[in-house]
Amino acid sequence: MQGSFVLQTLEPVTHDLGGFKVHRTLPAKERTMVGPFLFFDQMGPAALPTGQGIDVRPHPHINLATVTYLFDGAIDHRDSLGTMQRIEPGAVNLMTAGHGIVHSERSPGDERAHGPVLSGIQTWLALPDEAEEVDPAFQHVGAADLPVIEHAGARARVIMGELWGQRAPTITYAGTIYASILLDAGAQVPIDAAAEERAIYLADGEATLEGVPLGPQRLYVLKPGVAATLRSGTVGGRVMLCGGDAFRTPRHVWWNFVSSRRDRIEEAKRAWKAGEFPAVPGDDKEWIPIPEVPKTVSYP
Repeated sequence: MQGSFVLQTLEPVTHDLGGFKVHRTLPAKERTMVGPFLFFDQMGPAALPTGQGIDVRPHPHINLATVTYLFDGAIDHRDSLGTMQRIEPGAVNLMTAGHGIVHSERSPGDERAHGPVLSGIQTWLALPDEAEEVDPAFQHVGAADLPVIEHAGARARVIMGELWGQRAPTITYAGTIYASILLDAGAQVPIDAAAEERAIYLADGEATLEGVPLGPQRLYVLKPGVAATLRSGTVGGRVMLCGGDAFRTPRHVWWNFVSSRRDRIEEAKRAWKAGEFPAVPGDDKEWIPIPEVPKTVSYP
């Protein structure tokens, strides 16, 4: 969909991870970033058999922040700082990798016992040049602490940044907007033009932008300075809004590593192979080896 309000439409690349699918729209050949966002994954929705679950073994990151937001299910996060945090729908986990962090993500035991479900969005945000090598950090913000704006059948939760006059307490390192918008049938919400770069994503249900239907699992990059109205007709829908300040220097992505410098990524690859990253307390018996050809790469 192109038009007076859409700059680009990014189609998803879908990966089947054995029991559930992940739809990835960033990075793409056509575009690496929208504001600080340079990775955009929709996980599920999935219902796994009793006794099973997701097990993302320990793996490293540098020079980015990961943001996990769930619609359904739960994930246990552990990292090399010693963090152990369960995330559930409506809350946000923000992990700042900085100069290097290792983490794992697994289905909790009580979820496995009755057959876990999983649905949500995971994004990566680039850190500004001056913050790329900050100390690693972790922040969990509960659902009750994130602002929710309700109006005429629309319910928008501000995950990061400031939107519709409300600001989330989630840490930001660059100008960032991020929200989850639930639309009842017939509801609408304005998408203003304040952010330098913006994109919307239909996670489920049905919605239109200025009367033009949105396709599911596609990231629509909006033209700068153009306001629009998001609506849902007879079904209702869930839409993610993301964006923020444009980055003036490009970011390179290779596997789980992000940096403004290619040589920094090469150093991270060497360090992971050499076992120089810190371990994850309580989850240090296995890890993800570095791939020969990663699924996530940047494009020149």
